[in-house]
This record gives sequence, C-alpha cells and structure tokens, in this order.
Amino acid sequence: MTKKADRSGSCILAGFALAAMLSCTTPSASAHEANKRVADANALATADTASRPQPQAARRSVARAEKGPYYVDFRARTAASWGHAFVWYGKTSEKAVEVAGLTPAGDTLAYVLGHITFVPSETGASYGDLDPEYLTANYRIYLNEADAKRVFAYIKELQASSPVWNAETMNCTGFIGDIAEFMGLKVPHRWQRPENFVNSLKQMNGGRQMVRLSAE
Repeated sequence: MTKKADRSGSCILAGFALAAMLSCTTPSASAHEANKRVADANALATADTASRPQPQAARRSVARAEKGPYYVDFRARTAASWGHAFVWYGKTSEKAVEVAGLTPAGDTLAYVLGHITFVPSETGASYGDLDPEYLTANYRIYLNEADAKRVFAYIKELQASSPVWNAETMNCTGFIGDIAEFMGLKVPHRWQRPENFVNSLKQMNGGRQMVRLSAE
C-alpha cells in the first residue's frame, strides 16, 4: 500500500507541475525563428562592448593583445522556471558567436519528466540565448589562440557526450561548470539558480578576464 501511495503522490505532483508549466512556459520558437536568431547573432555577440566608448587605435591594439583574441562568455538568462545557463564563445574580431548549453529536448513535458528521470537533451542554442533582454548575468574570459583551440574542442566534446538532461544531476549549471573547470577556474556548487551560479563564478575568480591553460 505504501509503494502505491508513493507512486500516486508522485503522479499527482508531476501533474501539478505539468499544469503549472503549461500555464507559464513561453512557447518555443519555430525552426524558422530559431534559424533567424542564430543568423542575427552577429549583431548581438558584441553587444557587451558596443555601448562602451571606443579607445584610441593604439590603446585598442594593446588592450586586445592583453585580453587575447578569443573568449568564452558564461551567461544566464530568464526562463519560465529557474532560468538557464549557457556559454557564448568565439573570436573577438568576429561578430559571429557559437552557443553551447544543456537543455531538455522538447517542450514542457520533457522539462517536467526531467525532474523525475533522464530525458534526451539538446546542447546548442535554445530560445532566448541570443536575446540580450533576457540576460541576467554574464562573465567573459579571454584566451589566446592555442588555449582557445583546446577549450573550444572541449566544448564540442562535452556537447557530443551529453545526450541526456536531468534537473538534479545533469543540468545547465553543471554543463557550464565543467567548461569553467576545464579552463582552470574555481567553480561554485552547481545546484543553484543560473544567475547566482554565474555571479558566484565571477566572484570566486576575482573577476579575472584572462585565463592561460597549463601545459598539456
């Protein structure tokens, strides 16, 4: 009787969670809209620096040399529930940006089931990742070319080896935490809101902007 009651309770809770999510989840973008957002990324990738006054040409070249020509940007955005954590990465001289993150594949049902079991995942750009108005926190780290090649290859490998999503064990903060750890950064505990995770990551590392990986 106890096992049956437990199962019934779980089903009821899942039903309530599904109903709540259906009432507040923002509809996913269509394939056309998603492609358009990726295409528009070239206009958004440099949004963090576009609003700042541009330094003199001589100073710009020095600053770029100090920061490194590549970057990984740890980001958090709003969502229907707790939010989402992901990374932008690319080259500072180019407007194009690549996006990596871990989300459940599908809509509300997959998200709800992912709190109970493992569900198939997606590891690319998701709805809202390229919209600056949804951004709640970010922490950008610069890399030289050699280190960027290693980090970018690790991100691709992590995407390929993350076929499932689970709210408790294999989630978005854990995903970007693995990237931060590979880069040699201090990483906060991963079971917290994405915005808090990114802010804690920045604070724990003293807001440092340049990372150099150790020799292989």
